[in-house]
Amino acid sequence: MIKLLSHLSHIEIATPDVAASVKFYEEEFGLRVVAREDGKVYLRSWGDYYTYSLVIAEGPEAALNVMGWRTSSAEALDEAAKRVEAAGVQGQWTDRSVGHGKSYTFTGPYGHTMELYWDVDKYQADAEHASVFPDRPEKRSKHAVGPRQLDHVTVAASDVRGFAKWYNEVLGFRIMAYTVLDDHPVTVFSVLTTNEKSHDLGVVLDSSSRPGRINHYAYWVDTREELLQGADVLMENNVPIEYGPSIHGIGEQSFLYLRDPSGMRIEVNTGGYRNYVPDWEPNDWKPSTGSNNLYRNGAMPISMTESFPPDAGHPTATEEGILPGTEEAILNPYAVQGRG
Repeated sequence: MIKLLSHLSHIEIATPDVAASVKFYEEEFGLRVVAREDGKVYLRSWGDYYTYSLVIAEGPEAALNVMGWRTSSAEALDEAAKRVEAAGVQGQWTDRSVGHGKSYTFTGPYGHTMELYWDVDKYQADAEHASVFPDRPEKRSKHAVGPRQLDHVTVAASDVRGFAKWYNEVLGFRIMAYTVLDDHPVTVFSVLTTNEKSHDLGVVLDSSSRPGRINHYAYWVDTREELLQGADVLMENNVPIEYGPSIHGIGEQSFLYLRDPSGMRIEVNTGGYRNYVPDWEPNDWKPSTGSNNLYRNGAMPISMTESFPPDAGHPTATEEGILPGTEEAILNPYAVQGRG
C-alpha cells in the first residue's frame, strides 16, 4: 500500500463562546488570527507552513468538529477515499474549503470526523511577519508560549485496540505503543503515527455513551526551556496548569496541560524520539513502567480523564470532585494503586 497520509494539518474545535476562546489563544497562548469566515475564526502558529492550524467554531459545548490531514499526494487522496469506502464508511467530496483544495470528509467508526486533502495553500507572510530565515514561514513569535506548530490530537474511543486496528488497516497509521493496566487485561491508551514521530494521533479508552470525543490536542515548542518558561508565564497570568511539566514514558515528550475558556484541554510538548522503522511492532506499556510519567513518581490529576464534549451520564470531576470509579481505575490507575 502506498503511504496515504503525511501529517495532521489542522483541527476545528467548537466552543460556546468564540470571542473568549479567540482572545485566550491570541493573548495567553500565542496564536494569531489570520481569517474569519462564516462565523469561524482561523488561527496559526508562527511555524505553520499552511495558512492555519486551528479553527474555532461556535457550538453548544467544547468538542472536536474535524481533524484535517494532508495526504502524501493527489493519488494518495483518491486511494484513501477508496479504502475508507471499502471499509464500509461513506464520505463526501468537497471541491474547495478555506486554505485547501478538494477534500474528502468522513466520520470513522468511532465517531470522529476526518478531512483529507492534498492541494493546500502555502502560507506567505507579509512584510510585518516575514522571517529573515528562508525556510521559516514567518518570524518567531515574541510570545512566551508561542508554539511553533500543531503536533497531535488525542481522541477517545470505546475500544482502543479496535480503533488503532481500523486506522492502521484502512489509512496506514503505524501503531507505536499501547498502555495496558497492571492488574487487568484492559488496554487504555494507544499512540499512532503517519510519520517518524511517536504519534500524531492518540486514543484513550472511553466508557461514555458519546462517540467522537476528544481528550486533548497538542502544540509543539522547540525546547524544554521554552516549555518551562511558558508554564511560568501562564501561571503568572492566572492560567492554571492542569498537569506537568513532566515527561511521558510513551513517546518521551516533555509536556504540560492546560485548559482554554471552554474547558478544552491543550497540551504543550517538546522532545521525544523519532522512529523510522517501517515494520515497528508496538510494545505494551503499563502504568508501573512509566507509560504516562517517565519517572513513575506521581499520578495524573483525575481531571485528566475528562474528554469532550462531556457525557451527561458520567459526571465530570469538576461536577462531583471525582469521576466514577470505573473511569478512575481505567484512566488513572496510579491514583487507585497508590491508595492504602
